[in-house]
Parts: sequence; structure tokens; C-alpha cells
Amino acid sequence: MATQSAIVFSGIAPHPPIMVPEVGGEAIAAVRSSIEAMAEFTRRIVASGAETIVLISPHAPLDARAFVAYYSTKLHGDFGNFRAAETRVEFPLNRLLLETISKTAAEDEYEVMNLKHLGLDHGTAVPLYFLDRNGWRGRVVALGYSFLANEDHLRFGACVRKAADTLGQAVAFVASGDLSHRLQLESPAGYDPAAHRFDEEVVDAFEDNAPQRIIQINPELRRAAGECGYRSLLVALGATRELPADCEVLNYEAPFGVGYLVAQLTNAKAEPSKRAAPDLASEGTDLPALARQAVETFVRTGKSIPPPVEPSPLLSARAACFVSIKTLGGELRGCIGTIEPLKENLAEELIANAINAATRDPRFDPVAAAELGDLRYSVDVLGAAEPAEFGDLDPKTYGVIVEDESGKLRGLLLPDIAGVDTARQQVDIAARKAGIGRKAAMKLSRFRVDRYREKK
Repeated sequence: MATQSAIVFSGIAPHPPIMVPEVGGEAIAAVRSSIEAMAEFTRRIVASGAETIVLISPHAPLDARAFVAYYSTKLHGDFGNFRAAETRVEFPLNRLLLETISKTAAEDEYEVMNLKHLGLDHGTAVPLYFLDRNGWRGRVVALGYSFLANEDHLRFGACVRKAADTLGQAVAFVASGDLSHRLQLESPAGYDPAAHRFDEEVVDAFEDNAPQRIIQINPELRRAAGECGYRSLLVALGATRELPADCEVLNYEAPFGVGYLVAQLTNAKAEPSKRAAPDLASEGTDLPALARQAVETFVRTGKSIPPPVEPSPLLSARAACFVSIKTLGGELRGCIGTIEPLKENLAEELIANAINAATRDPRFDPVAAAELGDLRYSVDVLGAAEPAEFGDLDPKTYGVIVEDESGKLRGLLLPDIAGVDTARQQVDIAARKAGIGRKAAMKLSRFRVDRYREKK
């Protein structure tokens, strides 16, 4: 039997000011997926019936041994530090809930220090901006974490839940935080080749509906990542530890070398059918089927099929992909793909690449109608590329992108290809495809793929 609580929703939201259109300007194109995910995040909070949002930010003024809370009748903030002073957020404080949190925390020997009459930090203001713009109306308790141990943050989260349950008010808990800050050479906090693993572990924990794994992440990995969302997540996990996990990644991207995750942790109003952990392998079976339908329709009629009317969440996402076509004997018959997404969603990307693989691969004649029954399809969905050194490559795990110094020539090779057993082979083949000489200076990137094969 599910545990009942006044916490009706919880999740994590990113807080880069560049997401705010008045701050980011044209640069928001790079974070459009995060902006759209925040609209869905807000819709779920509204649907949950939350009267109050409790939000914890890593950028509130820090105290070594106390948690902090903004304390004003109207909580307010602007983006003056980011050249957009006219853009503001304002929400009423739920004073009773804050006082109850402070009292409950004191019973557990934690102090909540009030920050009186201060403007909200950007870690608080950015998520509230999107909640406001997307239609959530209610009161707010805005908190900041401390330098105390991980277990203290978990226990403080439990204090927040106890306070909400004491009052019986419907609360949504939002952990504000960005993931790794060191994913690219140009990242604001520098580059660390291990940083991507922190983001992968957090995202995988959400995708596997196993959020408690986040608590066990290696502290050295967290330090390598230079993250600012971990302790926010710990408080959220403490607040929801006894509630049924209902995790869902709404979006993850890292366009500027910083990982931005929008994800649901719990949702009391979710449809029961959505409560189970997503079966990605099952969901992916429609990808090669869609590739087959696209090719067979085009070869027979010369027309492109429309995308599915009700696509799966995977096909609704925006992603690059490669479509490979092989004969029943395993011989390659065509392979075309995109390094970066060009279409609005994966369904449209896949349809275009499938048709191109069948008709425009320069190594082969176009597929004929007589061949269609003797072909098999697979689809590789590409993850985000990250800068890499030669020693970071692993042809069984990662694909590689090779560029010349100017960035004008670029070649790609997918991972786990028969006969490609070493990083040197992988780089040489990708460089040849791009027309880059073996002795030329090269820039390397690596990426993961999710591969979906048609059943035999």
C-alpha cells in the first residue's frame, strides 16, 4: 500500500539564467529542450494540486551549520546581475509552512536561519520564472542547503515532509540544481574527463526508477564533476524517501558544458500505468519498425510517410540517429544518419534518415522493391557528444567524431562495429570518411548510442 503524504510532487529543475529569454536572447535556441521540459514540469505540478512549492537552491547564501530560508511577505528576485533587471519573479511566502519546517527541524537539532528582505538568488529565481510563466499560482518556501553531511541533508528533507504532513497542505518539492560543470574543454569550470560519469549516474538512476542510487555516488566523482545539484537532490530524496518512486527524465542536455536535467522524482497524481520504471528496450521496438515502414512506402510509392500521430516518448524526443539496413545474410545495404538533430523530433529524424539510407547512400544502388522482404533494419540513437582525448576512446562503448582543426571536415563512426577493435582503427576510418589525412591535427569527440535492432 502506497504511503500517503502531503508532498504530492517532487523533481529536479536546472537554473541557468541563459534559459530565461530576456537574459539569453538568441542563445536560448541551445536550451530550447530544457525550456519545453520546464513547461511540462509545471503542468505536472499544477495537475498535482500543489498549493505550495518548497524549493531548495545551491546558490542561496550558505551557512556552514544551518539551512537557510528567504523570509519576506513577498519573495522577490530579478535578473539584474544578468543584464535583465526588468525581468522579475514574485511569489507570496507560505509563512506557516516555513515556521513549521523550522520547528520540526529544531526538534531534530537543525537550525533554519531566516534571510530577511533579501532578493532571491538565481538558483531560486530561474525555476520560479518558468513556473510562473507556465501558469503555476501559489505560495513558496525558498530554502538553501548547508555544509553539513549528506545524511544531515537527507534528514532535513524528512523534516520538510513531516512539516507538510503536519499541516496537511499539498506541497511540491523542487530541487534546483545543475549537474556537472566540466563536460567540455570550454566549460566555465574547466574540463574533467570523468565529469560525464556523474551526469550518467544521476540520469541512469532516474531512468531506472532507482533514485536512492544517487545517495551512493562516489564523492570523488562529484568533485570531478563540479556539480551544484547533489545536495538539493539529497534533501528531495529525504523528503520523499518513503513515497513511491515515479521517476521520469523529461529532458537532459549539456549544450554549454554544464548538465541540465529536468526530471520527475515522485508524483501522487500520476496515472498508475506510468508508475512503473520505463521499459526502454520495449519502447525502442517501434524504431526499426518505423524505419521499415518509411523505406517500404517510399520505395513502392515515392512518398514519405508522416510521423506517428501518437509517438512514444522516445520518438517524441529530439535526437540524432543513424539508420542501418542489412541483408538477411548480414551484408550492409545502406547507412545514413545525422550527427546533430535536424528535425523537430526523433520520429521525423528517423523517417528522413531511413529513406536516405535506402536511396542515397553513395556506396550502394538505391534499394529496389524486389529486395524489401530480404532486409533488416536497426536504429542507433545518438547521445550528446563530448570532447575526448585519444585515451578516452573505446570503440566497443563509444562512437567517435573526428574533425580537422578548422571544423570544416568531420567524420563519424558508430560504436561496436565488427572488425573495429581498437581506437586507432576507429579514428582512422572516421578520418578517411571525412577526407582528413592520418597525420593531420584532429579534434576528437565521443558519444554513446542506444541501438535498437529489428527482431529476427
